[in-house]
Amino acid sequence: METHFDSMEAAHGTLARERVMADLRSLIHDSEELLKATAGEVGEKAKEARSRLNAALERARTTCGQLEDQTLATAQAAARKADTTIRSHPYESMGVAFGVGLLVGVLITRK
Repeated sequence: METHFDSMEAAHGTLARERVMADLRSLIHDSEELLKATAGEVGEKAKEARSRLNAALERARTTCGQLEDQTLATAQAAARKADTTIRSHPYESMGVAFGVGLLVGVLITRK
């Protein structure tokens, strides 16, 4: 019996998406710190730079939120697919779960 999971092919894309989300979160945090640090600057160029940074920060927050929503939707779809597979093959699923549990038990009890 051969089973093909589309979500496994998308795993690489998911890891890349998670790295981008982590980078965006870091960028947002650093940008907020920079905005706080330059709050006392009153020059025209400083005000312009702060407004551009603030706009870029809002776009980054929006993008990060969209990526998180996509990740959540992908996880929910994968969970639904796993549930469907388990319900359509209950005995095979129990056998796999038993085998994995046995393997983990053997590996844990090894000295």
